[in-house]
Amino acid sequence: MIPLRDTIPSRGTPVVTWALIAVNAIVFLCELVVGPEDLERWVYLLGMVPARYSHTDWARGIGFPIDHYASFVTSMFLHGGWMHLIGNMWTLWIFGDNVEERMGRARFLAFYLLCGLAAGVTHWLTSVDSTVPTIGASGAIAGVLGAYFVLYPRARIIVLFPVLFLPFFFELPAVVYLAFWFLSQVTGGTLSGLGPENVEGIAWWAHVGGFLAGAALHRLFIVPRRGYERDEYDIEGAWGRRG
Repeated sequence: MIPLRDTIPSRGTPVVTWALIAVNAIVFLCELVVGPEDLERWVYLLGMVPARYSHTDWARGIGFPIDHYASFVTSMFLHGGWMHLIGNMWTLWIFGDNVEERMGRARFLAFYLLCGLAAGVTHWLTSVDSTVPTIGASGAIAGVLGAYFVLYPRARIIVLFPVLFLPFFFELPAVVYLAFWFLSQVTGGTLSGLGPENVEGIAWWAHVGGFLAGAALHRLFIVPRRGYERDEYDIEGAWGRRG
C-alpha cells in the first residue's frame, strides 16, 4: 500500500519538514556527483556500521576513527538510490507537517533527530556484528509515524493499492494503516533473524525502534494548546491540500 495523502490540514508552513527534505535531496545530489570510490568511502565513514562500535580492534584495523559517533546522525541524511530517497521523503511530506505543527519547529527537529538516534542504536544492538553500513532517514521518519499514530489515530490515509497494474484507491484510518506498517516491520525483522535469504537488506529493527521511540517520547515535545484539536476530516478535504 502506497500512502498518498492524509486528511489533516496544516494551518501553517512546515518549515522544518521542508528543510529536512531539502537537505536530504542536496546530500543525495552530492552523492551522485562524486566518484564510485569516494561514494563508497562516504557511505562507510558517514553510514552507521554496527561492528565499528562493537569490535573496535576490527574498526581500528579497517581505518575507522575510534570514539567517533557522528555516524549515528550523518547516516540519516544519506540514501542508497532515487527510490530510497523518494520513498522516505514522500512519507515525511505526508506525516511530518502535522507532527511539526503540534511540536513547533525547534522541538520537532530535536524530536526527529532523537528518533533517528534511537533507530540507530536499535539497529546497532540487534546487528552488533554487521559490517554493512546502514543509511537513510527511515528510522527518524518512523519516529514521526509513531507520534502521528498516537496524535491522530482517527485521521484518514488515502492509499494506492496496485493489483495487476490496476490502481485501487481507498482510505484507511491512520491507526490501522500505521499499525499494519509497524507489524510489517516487526515481521521483517523476525524473518531477517532466520537468515538473510528471507528478507531484503532493510534495517527492520531500526524502523521498529524509531517508531516506538516516537510513540513513547512525543509527549515531551508537544506544545500545549487550548481548545479542541480536531483529527478527523472528510476524504474530500484530502484532495485539496498538501500532505
